Amino acid sequence: MQHNRRTWIRNIGLASAATLFGTYNKIEAKPLHWYPPRPILDGEPIRLSANENPFGPSPLVRKSIQEAFDVACRYPSASRDGLLEAIAQKEGLTKDHIVITGGSTEGLKMCGLAYGLHTGEIIAADPTFKALTSYAEHFGAHIHRVPLDANLQHDLNAMEGRINNRTSLIFICNPNNPTGTLLPADDYRAFCEQASKKAIVFADEAYGEFIDDPNYPSMLELVKQGKNVVVSRTFSKVYGLAGMRIGYLIARPDIASRLIKHRMAYTNVLALHAAKTALAEEDFYQYSITKNQEAKAIIYQTLDELGLDYQKSQTNFVFFKTGKSIEHFIPMMLKEGVRVGRPFPPLVDWCRISTGTIKEMEILSSGLKKVLV
Repeated sequence: MQHNRRTWIRNIGLASAATLFGTYNKIEAKPLHWYPPRPILDGEPIRLSANENPFGPSPLVRKSIQEAFDVACRYPSASRDGLLEAIAQKEGLTKDHIVITGGSTEGLKMCGLAYGLHTGEIIAADPTFKALTSYAEHFGAHIHRVPLDANLQHDLNAMEGRINNRTSLIFICNPNNPTGTLLPADDYRAFCEQASKKAIVFADEAYGEFIDDPNYPSMLELVKQGKNVVVSRTFSKVYGLAGMRIGYLIARPDIASRLIKHRMAYTNVLALHAAKTALAEEDFYQYSITKNQEAKAIIYQTLDELGLDYQKSQTNFVFFKTGKSIEHFIPMMLKEGVRVGRPFPPLVDWCRISTGTIKEMEILSSGLKKVLV
């Protein structure tokens, strides 16, 4: 089902990009509903810094949030089972494999605490998303930071070389944040399978919905085989619920029960109802993927015109080389009305830019041409 969905999304996304730029073969696609983005306010910079979806929550999800106010006087546990059942059905697992969290960030921190406490050793790429490793360090973990390779990919061989008998967890963000790069499918699967024999492998798949290869594997398949693997998912990206703070972990039941003990904030009734509705809403999901493809096409075209190096992205952001210190580039773009991504050392002359609406992409393109010409 997921593979069919990805194939359809890929085709419709390419068709939309072709309409804008004429760079792809024309592909017939079903018409999509239009979802109004948040308006651009005078004097307010457009926010292309946090990899958010400017179109969500969808009207249907907003309606479910309003209806959920009727039970907002109740604790979230009363609304939990409906979402657990929906996720379990979607992933093809039982509910005891699922841990609902306050965004995927809470899930990352839970694992950082569970496996980093008392001088646990964690291996991660550098740079990558640091919520897990930074939190683990607060509790005494030792982090082995392995530089990305020349292609800004996880250096799996070097990461494997850091595994020892004290290694408690290996963190893989794939596609990677901030680079947007995707590991070769066979390498990703083989590494996770072998590494999970020695430690817990945490597969952060927050951007998995944006992958355009319909056959690309999720490490969910290793969870189903009973391996020492944890997969994280979020409703913050394609579903447009970043502000609702809801995500989930998938793991073998004994691992899931251990992680639940480290849950801190959890989530709320409105988010639980919103997420359940979002899972069932195919149209908005497809719309988000399509608009993301259109926005990336505009970014690529602008960067090509400027002659800048960049990574083709499997996410809702693009990582490109500015040739300027990011500390200077951020305020320069703010003057042009665009808020861009934070620094990601050691790649301090690169910038991560999120996709947005077509109007926002036009503002971005104009700003980049003023600052980087």
